[in-house]
Amino acid sequence: MSRIVFICLAAILTDALTWAQVNVEPNTALLNQGDRTELLCRYGRAINYCRIEIPGEPKVLNLSPEWSKTPGFAYFGGGLTAGHCGVSIERVKASNNGQVKCSLGVEGEELEGVIDLVVAMRPEQPIIELLSKPNREGYFNEGTEFNARCSVSKGRPPANITWYIDNMPANKRTTPLEYLTTTDNNVELTTTVGEIQWHLSAEDSNRKLVCRSHHQTDRESLPPQEAAYIINVRYAPVHQPDAAVYGLYLEHTAIVNITIRASPQPKIEWSIDGAVVGQGRTDGRYSAYEPQYLGNDEYNVTLAIAGLTLEDTTKIYNLRASNELGLTDYKVRISSSSKPPSSSLDVAAIVGIVVAVAVLVLVVLLIVFARATGRWCFGGKSIKTPTNETQNDKQIELETQPNHGQNVALLETPNGITLLGANKLREANGNGQDRLSVERRHHDEDDSFEYGTDRESSVYNPTTRPLKSILMSQAAGRYSRNSISEKEDGNENADLLQKGNQLGIPESRFSRWLPKDQRELIEKQAMLLSGRGKSMAPATPPKPQRPQIADATNTANLTNSTTTTTPTTPKLPQETEI
Repeated sequence: MSRIVFICLAAILTDALTWAQVNVEPNTALLNQGDRTELLCRYGRAINYCRIEIPGEPKVLNLSPEWSKTPGFAYFGGGLTAGHCGVSIERVKASNNGQVKCSLGVEGEELEGVIDLVVAMRPEQPIIELLSKPNREGYFNEGTEFNARCSVSKGRPPANITWYIDNMPANKRTTPLEYLTTTDNNVELTTTVGEIQWHLSAEDSNRKLVCRSHHQTDRESLPPQEAAYIINVRYAPVHQPDAAVYGLYLEHTAIVNITIRASPQPKIEWSIDGAVVGQGRTDGRYSAYEPQYLGNDEYNVTLAIAGLTLEDTTKIYNLRASNELGLTDYKVRISSSSKPPSSSLDVAAIVGIVVAVAVLVLVVLLIVFARATGRWCFGGKSIKTPTNETQNDKQIELETQPNHGQNVALLETPNGITLLGANKLREANGNGQDRLSVERRHHDEDDSFEYGTDRESSVYNPTTRPLKSILMSQAAGRYSRNSISEKEDGNENADLLQKGNQLGIPESRFSRWLPKDQRELIEKQAMLLSGRGKSMAPATPPKPQRPQIADATNTANLTNSTTTTTPTTPKLPQETEI
């Protein structure tokens, strides 16, 4: 209960204070002379009267919406019943600067409000004062500490100061601004003071130091006020990189110009191959002119060379410039070329390089894309990279692959076809295991010398059969009549070919078509050679023979003769070629 009572009392007190308080708009009015303004004091209830006291005015203004008795001043607000007490000033004067007081009559008592009215007064022109003094001629020597002070007097409110060098903010050391207040005819005014200092260099010569003031009274018609001082510095000739002069004509008088900076004016002296030519003098083909002033401490120095030769373009011309503060040496080179060599790429070259790189990258990407997708020139090709696992799989497949017919292999060598038996098919590797040894012929070798004509132009004769086809058929066991003849014929033919072609057949790595009579002769010779080989080999137990079916002619020959045996030739395909 006590808390509720306390809250109620606090609300009543707050409301009473609010009603008793006078609100003002604005709290501070900053104006220029001649400006129009409105000042207002407000109360939360109706008021009985409104009186306003303005500095510089001889009497207090009693204002009401119904009348206006003082020229230049009028009532401003929503009326006395609204609790408004305000004044409208047509033109503010400098004497109106100060506190404006408003008095409001409320139920037998008077309430007051205060508004600060500041009437700005434009300060005087800034003044630059040199704290470090130049010489009699108004020059500072290079390296001297320069110190200057700027003052802006009689401003209201105080003016602000900014330093500039050639219209650019001066990045130099400055002191904090000081404000000095003075009273003039009962008017309080303020003077602003600021300083700047730094060590002078040759670049500071002929530069303009500016002190600019910023104030409330600045307008487009009244720009900020400023003061300026031109700094003059004396210094020795300024050093610069080696100079080069291009575009000179051989066998003509060459004019070599170079621009140097110095203060005061320097004296010039040229040195060419040990010869010294002073300014205003001529020595042989060389003439040195007096320096010409260009302004801003710059001088044009000229050397004339009569009848320029190619040897002159290889020399180095030394120039010495001196004044009372020091001397500086310069080196000058001359050339008959129209322009200096470019040390960097121009825009066209850069664009060309960028385009070339882009095209190259595009081509590489297209090749990679075509190779990966099998398109264009890579269509139909499959590229496989062999690995250790694939090689091992192929080797195991060869080792485990069964041999059909005789255990033989064909090896094409420059000496012809060699049939290897089962005992020569395997070689011991480093691990003690067996592996198939197969050699292959390179198919890109030229073999036209073995045929005497193009291989494709050979005419097929149905009465002939290829030798390789016969031997291959006998070696592989295909189309044989029985297993006994298969083994014997395979061993015989392998024996024949391993002896290095003793029959006098021309060496060949490919199939050769032979006439029928020649083929029969070769077969007989092969049989004889194989028989001769068997006689030298150790005896082996006889192998069982499978009964063979012979035709009527062979049966008659067997009955008539018991000592002569005619070997039978297995029927082989007439057009088999490997």
